[in-house]
Amino acid sequence: MADFLSSIIPNVMEKPDLLWKAFLQTIQMVGIAGGISLVLGIPLGVLLFTTKPGGILQNGPVHLVVGKFCDIFRSIPFILLAVMLLGLSRLIMGTAIGVKGAIIPLLFGTIPYLVRQVEGALAEVPDGLIEAAQAMGCSPREIVWRVYLRESIPGIARGVTITLISLINFTAIAGAIGAGGLGNFAIMYGHGKNQPDISVVVVLIIIVLVSLIQAIGNQIVKRSTH
Repeated sequence: MADFLSSIIPNVMEKPDLLWKAFLQTIQMVGIAGGISLVLGIPLGVLLFTTKPGGILQNGPVHLVVGKFCDIFRSIPFILLAVMLLGLSRLIMGTAIGVKGAIIPLLFGTIPYLVRQVEGALAEVPDGLIEAAQAMGCSPREIVWRVYLRESIPGIARGVTITLISLINFTAIAGAIGAGGLGNFAIMYGHGKNQPDISVVVVLIIIVLVSLIQAIGNQIVKRSTH
């Protein structure tokens, strides 16, 4: 088997340790940035939705600030966003390169996207359920926990799945500015040294990662759909 692989992907077989290191760096970036994005993005999505005009926590200034934050950072191409945030990465993380240096740009690229996904999921909850909860005397906090979040689990799961897949793509782009990971590995060797088998293998690995995340997301949606 090793001889066969060496005949079709010779450059990959010469650098198994580097490929494994790049893979682990990508997993680190997705794990850290994805985890923080979930912790911050879902509450901000709830805040954005509930503070809208007519929302159960209507608050114009808060809604405006959160909404503009999302719109501004979602409109900037990630490669430009990553370059713009190099200074902030150095200030917060102590470096602008490697996995640590990529976290801040990844968060600013991912959180606004997830916030809008959560907002859309909450908007799918029927108004009748909210009116019924209000008629029963439920407080806004109870409505958020018992109605909005519980009823929107499938939609939020779909949004999280899409966001994590986008995050994998962002990590590949971050590799172009020295973040490491599979993107950097493909650019440095596959493109920079004209070793196309490396680029092909990296693409296949990313496809597998995306497919795995999509399958898990589909299962969560299936099990949480009433």
